[in-house]
Amino acid sequence: MEAPLDKTPKRLLLALNCAMLSVGTCGGPLLLRLYFIRGGTRVWLSSWLEMGGWPIIVFPLAVAYFRRRSTKGPSARLVLIDPFLFAASAVIGVLMGLDNYLYAYGVAQLPVSTSSLLVGTQLAFTAGFAFLLVKQRFTWYSINSICLLTIAAGVLAMQTSSELPAGESDGAYYAGFFMTLGAAALYGFILPLVELTYKKAKQAVTYSLVLEIQLVMGFFATAFCTVGMLINKDFQAIPTEARNYELGEATYYVVLVWNAIIYQFLFLGAIGVVFCASSLFSGIIIAVLLPVIEILAVIIFQEKFQAGKGVSLALSLGGFASYFYGEFKLAKKEKERAAAAAAED
Repeated sequence: MEAPLDKTPKRLLLALNCAMLSVGTCGGPLLLRLYFIRGGTRVWLSSWLEMGGWPIIVFPLAVAYFRRRSTKGPSARLVLIDPFLFAASAVIGVLMGLDNYLYAYGVAQLPVSTSSLLVGTQLAFTAGFAFLLVKQRFTWYSINSICLLTIAAGVLAMQTSSELPAGESDGAYYAGFFMTLGAAALYGFILPLVELTYKKAKQAVTYSLVLEIQLVMGFFATAFCTVGMLINKDFQAIPTEARNYELGEATYYVVLVWNAIIYQFLFLGAIGVVFCASSLFSGIIIAVLLPVIEILAVIIFQEKFQAGKGVSLALSLGGFASYFYGEFKLAKKEKERAAAAAAED
């Protein structure tokens, strides 16, 4: 078994996972919306793509295995995950599949700016479930961060009344609205559930094990969405949809492939941040990037950038700064406490 990471490598790993989470959070919604606005209509297919890139994880797992084998020889275990973690990961994977469908349905109906602000509400759900499931400790700074980010989402919400897409009925719009809100709530539950799974593990949780957990989650989420695709006959519809795609048949498949890759960055980055920090920190990163998505949506899809979006950006940056300042002060206090305890000894 690999030894737990020291502080410096763990910080580097946290930075890497934050980067992957940022790329996935910003790029995923834009690529998914591009699929829909240019002629894509298959919700189950798009939800399948969100976790369909899980085989990519086999490559870093192979590197990790050969690294273990070089130090431990033939006795090195090929697979680290035990039956408990496998079963827990499978259940979370099915929940992820459902969450992907809810989210994809919302993106199909809503502008990126609207779906992104609704996703921002997952921070409140993450905070609540983190308190209930893993007894997440709150400081004034983290509470202030959550409040600022929630207000930022609320400011954006007030801008959506005039954003009903052309040709879309009120019923379809509000169905997408509430499906996206449901996806935010479910994902707000999943992140602390992953953290709880780490805490309940009966073995040392290393990053290699985290990759195996993500692989199992990805497999079962994809399997869940595959059943939906089979029932909805999405596989038969793909060739026809590709030929009719506004950007061309080749571009259609490029969009699908990059959807799968970018979303794998998102989910792998998210559980990596949970491993290195906490589920709440993962939720805060996702929330603080929402104004960035707003700006990208304005540039790429020519969506309106109202004054409220500028206010939201400022509030989100303030929330992010508050959280990091609180963590800095907490780390400083713990360091002083440890130094005092060492001096007494």
